[in-house]
This record gives sequence, structure tokens and C-alpha cells, in this order.
Amino acid sequence: MSSISGGQQDVDIDLGGLFRAVWERRVRVLLATACVAGAAFTTATMIAPQYQSEARLLIESREPEFSGANQATPGSDRVFDESGISSQVQVLRSADLIKQVARNMKLHERKEFDPSAEPSALSDLLVMLGVKKNPLDLPPEERVLKEFESKLQVYQVEKSRVIAIAFTSKDPKLAAAIPDEMAKVYLSLQSGAKLDSNSEASRWLEPEIANLREKVREAEAKVAAYRASSGLLPAGQTENFATRELTDISSELARVRGERANAEARAKGVRAALADGRAPDTLTDVVGSQMIQRLKENEANVRAQIADLSTSLLDGHPRLKALKSQLEGIRQQIRAETQKVLVSLENEAKVGQLREEQLLQRLNTLKAQSAQAGEEEVGLRALEREATAQRQLLETYLARYREATSRTVANATPADARVISNAVVPSTPNFPKVMPITVVAALATFLIGCVVIMLGELFSGRALKPVSIAEPEASEQSPVVLVEPEPADSMLALANTDAAGQDLEPVEETKTAESDFSIEFVAAHLLDQNVRIAVSVSPGGDEGSTATVMLARLLAEDGQKVVLIDLSGSACPTRLMAQSSTMPGITNLLSAEVAFAESIHADRLSEAHIIPRGNSDPRTAMRGIERLQMIVDALTNAYDLVLIECGPADASAVSRIARREGTEIILSASSVSDERIVELLTDFGEAGYRNIVLMTGQRERDPDLPDRHAA
Repeated sequence: MSSISGGQQDVDIDLGGLFRAVWERRVRVLLATACVAGAAFTTATMIAPQYQSEARLLIESREPEFSGANQATPGSDRVFDESGISSQVQVLRSADLIKQVARNMKLHERKEFDPSAEPSALSDLLVMLGVKKNPLDLPPEERVLKEFESKLQVYQVEKSRVIAIAFTSKDPKLAAAIPDEMAKVYLSLQSGAKLDSNSEASRWLEPEIANLREKVREAEAKVAAYRASSGLLPAGQTENFATRELTDISSELARVRGERANAEARAKGVRAALADGRAPDTLTDVVGSQMIQRLKENEANVRAQIADLSTSLLDGHPRLKALKSQLEGIRQQIRAETQKVLVSLENEAKVGQLREEQLLQRLNTLKAQSAQAGEEEVGLRALEREATAQRQLLETYLARYREATSRTVANATPADARVISNAVVPSTPNFPKVMPITVVAALATFLIGCVVIMLGELFSGRALKPVSIAEPEASEQSPVVLVEPEPADSMLALANTDAAGQDLEPVEETKTAESDFSIEFVAAHLLDQNVRIAVSVSPGGDEGSTATVMLARLLAEDGQKVVLIDLSGSACPTRLMAQSSTMPGITNLLSAEVAFAESIHADRLSEAHIIPRGNSDPRTAMRGIERLQMIVDALTNAYDLVLIECGPADASAVSRIARREGTEIILSASSVSDERIVELLTDFGEAGYRNIVLMTGQRERDPDLPDRHAA
């Protein structure tokens, strides 16, 4: 409720006056509260009490143990999903189930469920005038159904398979009996439906099974006929006769080839030994001959005799000559037997070769037969697959038929639900709750009375008080923070008029304006408001950027940890603060060329820090401008103030790098016209920035004192 105009005075709400007004009328408020509470208590006690009881059902699969079904039948899990439980809720609310319960409990005989049977005089009058339909036109069963549904609540307990059945009635025993009866009828209907389903399945499966048996017989007969006509006699589970014989011939051929090669090698060894003049007894086949063994024994005996006689007889002795002649004859016999062994081996190799040729002929014949059998097996496998499919389908139908028949005969079809909580006869009424109604009515009346009194005081103006505006002293002035920027004439009026509405002298007016917008007072404002992020816009170019550098150094001298980010196009802050203009900075950081710590440098004249413009390509850096906000957030964890110098930027450019909430905008407008300042303030206000601080230069100081903040 503030105004800048000198003709109006600011007012504020007098909270004390509001409470005094309520206190003065406390008797009326308390009397009204007591009356309403008494009326609510009386009305609540006169209302006929309603009792509510609840039964709960658990939806689950209940298959009999003797059914032989270890796994659930297809589709049984549908009952347990969300839509399945919702469907069971609708079954419990169905008209047929309610009518069955009403018939079982004879609810049509109770006046509570058919209030239209004895209509009041007012109801009869309305019916006569045609305003209301005659309720007696409906059948009694329909009237009971309508009243029953108004008292019934069926809902699924959240995140469970439990369904609650709640019923409200004037009779507490009836309120407990109806949910139990509904659960009983529901379980009976579900069991009967499953029994009917099993009976229908049995009747449908009987002709299907008979038809499948005939199909299986025909399919197996086709397989047998085709096998006999094509000669595909089975020789195992996966082979026929031709394939089995081909396998046997191949094995026999490999064995014969091995034996022939072995005989040829042995014969070649004997022949080579004879040709080289080696002793025949070095050959295995020769040594293995029994004749050779006997001859070798005779040779050994003769040699022994010659050796014995040589000790007593001369070489020309007839006895020695006879023994030597006998020894030579034995050697000739050995050579003759060796030739026989060689001939035997060669004959064995020839026989093996002949056997191999015969087996090759038989093998080629069997290959042709096997190829033809393979082509014929394609048709045989197709017939076997058809017969197997028919047989499997028949077995499946037989298993289902036996299961359905056993359930029907044994009546073993329990419903897929069970009662987990029976309804209990309630001892206290569900409605009305006399004490809660009385307390709520009394509290509502008290609050409404207080609100009415306060609104009356506000609208009459008695609860409003004027606010006195004291002129701040020059030493305690703070920077002008423009919230919701006003037009140019309002800002000029604020700059040229004091709190009492008196005009100042031109010289004093200029000094006050410069003092209000000085660097010192902007620094004091940032400290008082504990600003963490500030964006400086310098429409005047390097002169405004220089003022921003001076602001950062001033805050650093006051003990604040300040970091300045140079986003200006001219890189003026970098030239004033950095040791070198080629140091890596914000463009390198946005381009991901350097680490975070490598881009922060100390000011050469103060304790402040600077992130210079850097030496990377600005176009490449602008592609990562989205990372700037993350960089600023990280800097706020280490510094008291993050100051961003944007140079002569407009509101749209600032909105790309700064949030609208929690960000202070500083207009460093040294040597900028008032019209330009008003235009910038308006643009930033329309862009959504509410915290805008104007900074035009330094406060005037003694010329004899040195300027520590000048760059």
C-alpha cells in the first residue's frame, strides 16, 4: 500500500487494532459459537444412528490338490492383476448378486429398504402435482435394489488383492449380516461358474477327443504305409536300414584298408631285409614263424656242437665237416622259409586289395540307395510330424478331459477367493459423530465470526494506520534499488524531491544523486543484502567496466572474497586486473580446454580474484554457455560474491547467463544519459528482473587523499 506521490500517505494494517476489535466483540462471538454448537449437538443427537460393518475377501487361486495340475491353467493369473481385481469388485456390486442377497434375507419386508412403501403427505402432494414420479410405480425389488446400493460400499484395498465389503444400516446386526451374506453368495456364484465351466469343457472335449483319435490312427497308418512302400525300414530310433548298412560298410572298408596297408608294409620290410643281406631273424614276421623258430633252435644246437668239438678236433675232422654241412643246410631252410613268409605277406596284401575293391563297389551302391532314401525320408518326416502333432494334441485333450471330469464328479471347484475377515456387529454408530460435529461447528462459527469482524474493520478503514517516512541521513544512505522500474518522470521526481516534498538546490541535488548511486554505497548494499551473485551491465563501455573493477576491489578490501568473471567484449577488466591478457580464462573454461582452478587468477592490486576473458575462440566458447550457470554455482561455494561483468549487454543477453530469481543486476552507467538509464531499467523490468541497482560513479572525496581503488 505504498505510493510515491507527495499527495498521498503510505498506510499499513494495524494488527493490534484487528485483535482489539475481536476482543471487544468477544461476547457476541462466543454467544454465536455456543448457539451453533448447541444446535449442532441437538441435531446430531436427533439423527437416527447409522452403523457400518465390513467383511473382506482375498482373491487367490484355490485349485484342489488331487487335480494333478502342478501349474496354473492358462489365464488363471488374469484374476490377480489390477483389472481382474476391479472386475471382481464390479461382480460384487452387480444387480443379480444384490437381488439374491435381498431375497435370501427378505429385505423387501424391512421398511428401511423400501421407504417409498409408506410415502409422506408431502411426497403424495408432489406426486399429484406431477413434480415427482410416483416411486410405487417401480417394482418392490427395484426399490430395494436402489436403497441397497446407496448403503453399500465395495472397494479394493490399496496395493493388495483384498476386496472390502462395507454396509451401513440402522440395525447393527443387519449391518454385519449383509456383508457376510454377500461374501457367501459371491463364493457360491464363483464356484458354480467354475463348475459350469468344467461341465461345458467336458461336453466339448468328448467329440473332439473322438475325432482326434481317428486322425491319429489315420496319420500313423500313413506313416507305416509310406515306410513300407519306400523301403525305409527302421534300424534304430534315428536311422533306417540303408543308412545303417552304409555305416557298417564304411567301417569295414576302413578296417580292410588298414589291414592291406599293414600287410604291404610288412612284405616291403621283409623284401628290403633280404635285399640288403640282413639276418632274417631280425624281422618280426620271420621270427614269429614256428618253422623258423624250430630251425633257429636246430642251428643253435649245431653251433654248440661245433664249438665243443673244435676244442678237441681239427677243422678237417669228418665230424666237424659233417656238422658244418648240417649248419649250412639249416641256413638254407631258414632262407627258404623267409621267402615263404614274404610270399604269404604279399598274398595277404593282394587279398586285402581285392576285398577293398568289393567293398568300394558295395559302398557306391549303398550311397545311391541312401541318397534315394534321404529324399524319401523328407516325406516320411512330414507324415511323422503330422502324426506326432495329432498325438500330442490328443494327449493334451485327454489330460484336460480327465481333470474337468474329476472336478465335476467330486464337485472340487472352490471359488478363487476366500473370506479373511468376517463382519463384526458394530457397537458404536458410524454416523452421526456427535462430538466431532459439535466441535467442528463451534470452531467454524468462531473462525467465521472473527473473520467477519476483521473484514469489517478493514473495509471501514479503522484497522489502517499511516506510516511515517523518515529522511535518511547522508552517512546512512543506501543505494537506490529499483524494483519494478517506473517511467522516466517518476525516477526523476524521486531523484529531485526529498521526503517532505521540498525542492533542493541544484548543486545539492547533483551531489545527493551521485552519493545515492556511488560505488561505495553499491558495495554497502551488496554487503547488507548478503548478495551472492551480481551481474554488472556497462552501457557506457570501458568506463562502466572500470567502475565494476573498482567495486570488486572495494569489497575485497572490506574482507569479502570476491571473484570477477570478465564476459565483456573489450576485456577491460582483464587488462586492469590480470597479470597478462593472454592468461586462460572463461572462454577456455567454457571450451573445456583448461581445468577449473587454472582459469582463476589473483588481482594484481587487491585481494580479489578474476577469471579473465581467456584466449580461446569466443564462438567455440559460446557453444558451452549453458555451463556458465554451473560454473557460477560452483564459485558461490568458495566466494562470498560472484561478480559477472557483461559490458554493454541488453536484457535478452543477460537472461542467457543469469537467473531471474536471486540475481542482482548492477547498471554501471557512468557518463550515460538519464533517458538511456530509464530505457535500460524498463527493459530489464520487462524481462523479469526485479532487483536492479544503479551505479554511476564514486562518491566525492577529498582531493588530497589518494584513490586506492583507481585502476
